Amino acid sequence: MRRSLPSLALLVALLLLWETWVRLAAVPTLILPPPSAVLATLWSEIASGRLWPHLAVTASEMLLGLGLGALIGLASGIALAKSPALDRLLRPYVLASQLVPKLALGPLFIIWFGFGMTPTVAITALICFFPLMETALTGLREVDPARRELFRMLGATRPQTLLRLELPAALPTIMAGLRVAVVLSLVGAVVGEFIGGRVGLGASIIAAQSVMDSSLIFALFIVITALGMALYEAVRVLERRVLRRFSKG
Repeated sequence: MRRSLPSLALLVALLLLWETWVRLAAVPTLILPPPSAVLATLWSEIASGRLWPHLAVTASEMLLGLGLGALIGLASGIALAKSPALDRLLRPYVLASQLVPKLALGPLFIIWFGFGMTPTVAITALICFFPLMETALTGLREVDPARRELFRMLGATRPQTLLRLELPAALPTIMAGLRVAVVLSLVGAVVGEFIGGRVGLGASIIAAQSVMDSSLIFALFIVITALGMALYEAVRVLERRVLRRFSKG
C-alpha cells in the first residue's frame, strides 16, 4: 500500500485537474465529461444491475480465449522446440496468422461461427496463443545443455526430461508470456465484441457511441481497465506461487 501511494496521489491530482479544466473551460459533456459525471454514470450502471451481465460475458470470453490460446500456444511451443524441422515448416504460417489484423478476421469468424461468444473467444485465443508459443519456445531452447546431457546420461526419457527439467526451467519465461497474454485477452474480447457482439463491455461501448453517451463510454473504460488489472494481478500471484513451489522442488 505504501508503494502505491504515489500512484494514487498522481491519479487524484490528474482527476482534479481534469474536473477543474472541464468546468472552467465549459467543455461540452459530449466531448469530454468531467470525472464526477463519469463516476455518477458508473455508479448508476452498477446500482441498476445493467453492468453485471455485460461484465460477466466479457470476463467469460477473456478466460475462455486465454485458456484456449494458452493451451494451444504452450503445446505449439513445445512441439516447435522439440522439432527444428517442424519449426522451419510452420513458423512462417504462425507469423502470418499474427500479422493479419484481427479486425479483418472478425467478419470471417462471424460467417464461420455465427454471432455470440464463439467468434469473440476464437479471436481472443488467436491473439493469446502467440506470446505463449514464443515464450515456451524460447524458454525450452535456453535450458542448459549440460543439464540435458546429465539427464540423458542418467537414462531419462524425452518425456521425463521435458517434465522434470525443461518445463520447470522454462517456467519464468512462460509465465512472463502468460502475463502478456492476459492483457491481450482483454483486447481480443473487446475487439471481438466491437465486431459482432450483442452483449459485453465492447458491445456496450458501441451502444453508448450510437447514442453519443460519452460519460457511459468513459465509465465502461474504467470497468474494462479494472477487469484487466484484476486478472493481471491474479496471474502475478499465480506466477509467484508456481515459481516458489518449483524453486523449492
